[in-house]
Amino acid sequence: MKTFYLTIKQFLWVSILFMLNSCDSFVDVELPKSQLINTTVFEDYPTANAAIIDIYANIRDKGMLTGAGLGISNQLGNFADEIISTQNPNNPSLNFYNNSLLASNTSVSGYWNITYNQIYAANAVIEGVAASKNLSVDQKKQLTGEALFIRALLHFYLVNVFGDVPYITQTDYKKNSTVSRTPTGEVYQNYIADLENAIAVLPDTATTSDVERVRPNKSTAQGLLARIYLYNKSYPEAANMASAVLNHEGLYVLEQNIAKVFLIGSKETIWQLQSGNAGLNTAEASFFTFTSGPPPLVSLSDNLVNSFKPNDLRKSNWIKTITKGTATWYHPYKYKENKSTSVSKEYSIVFRLAEQYLIRAEARAQQGDLIGAKEDLNKIRLRAGLSGTTAQTQQEILDGILLERRWEFFTERGHRFFDLKRTGKLDSTLTGLKLGWNTTDILFPIPESELSTNPNLRPQNPGY
Repeated sequence: MKTFYLTIKQFLWVSILFMLNSCDSFVDVELPKSQLINTTVFEDYPTANAAIIDIYANIRDKGMLTGAGLGISNQLGNFADEIISTQNPNNPSLNFYNNSLLASNTSVSGYWNITYNQIYAANAVIEGVAASKNLSVDQKKQLTGEALFIRALLHFYLVNVFGDVPYITQTDYKKNSTVSRTPTGEVYQNYIADLENAIAVLPDTATTSDVERVRPNKSTAQGLLARIYLYNKSYPEAANMASAVLNHEGLYVLEQNIAKVFLIGSKETIWQLQSGNAGLNTAEASFFTFTSGPPPLVSLSDNLVNSFKPNDLRKSNWIKTITKGTATWYHPYKYKENKSTSVSKEYSIVFRLAEQYLIRAEARAQQGDLIGAKEDLNKIRLRAGLSGTTAQTQQEILDGILLERRWEFFTERGHRFFDLKRTGKLDSTLTGLKLGWNTTDILFPIPESELSTNPNLRPQNPGY
């Protein structure tokens, strides 16, 4: 599945999505476009399949989850303690690094608008598939399951960045234009329900034919659900769901050679976003890589780099050192191909097995299973060339897991910020370390343009 050739109908769908993403707000998506999608795109499987593929391409290229500089891998790294931003006033990362976001910030409004347009597209797939008279039962299950997964995934990031947000499950323009914010607890219930429904219909993990792992399957939805349960402090459920993924030992294996973790063929990958064409690699490598100093936009913080043990293989393999005279800078080096190659070597990984081990380790520790927690934690430590943990008490083990997550997932779609937030450590970690940090920075502002368009989204988040 290297390059997708578009039929006329597929081109129609891509054109529609382009129009959706050019809107100023998700509430500006017009009903006639929804009707057009339902009556044309889902007449047969190739065009319906192209619809869902195009959503993945859109997620890869735009909005929160893109690996490019405007995505949260960079911006939440700036917002927390992973990345340093240059003080160039034209640097779009500067307001994140200085913790000086305003409700008028275009990156923040882009997160909101683009993500809701991607959710709209997922809802259009769900509605179109349900109405189709030509798709087979299995085709309907696959496409619906993937769209439900997308809807849950995107709402997960929205709620963790903005707090209470509307949970949108339809394409009705009039209803969407007046929605109110859904309480965070209800959002959790909604995307847990979406993922449970997705798991029930997605292709079985053990029989998947997606060798490049660019389509979500049952394990992908289970992996996201394990993360959600952990964030929601539902520890037995988090451990069980992570185990459901880890038990597929024939398919998912922790790469012992740390240099192979971010390659296309990594056995550790659960789901990744495919590059647009053969020979293209990742936006992460293109953005983060610099070959001479000073850095053009961003670099890794000394605070992060110096926190690694000297013999940690992640430091030597996933971080690149750049020097000029007596000055030293660092950039992420997880993805190494910052230019096109004869064939693609790296895709942008969204879910990988290491997270499931650390989810289960934390969930086990929270339940008092300290032996099991240490076993899972040590799988990640030993792979990184470290010795087994010396932690003994529950709190020591939990602190060790949080630190391990910092070293393992830096600059990967906001893990560090979300970990500090959900464990109540944002203030204690960032106060004094980050100039401009305020307690209210735990949430981004609701975009000013959205509050003006739809007063039902008020009140604004505190501090803005």
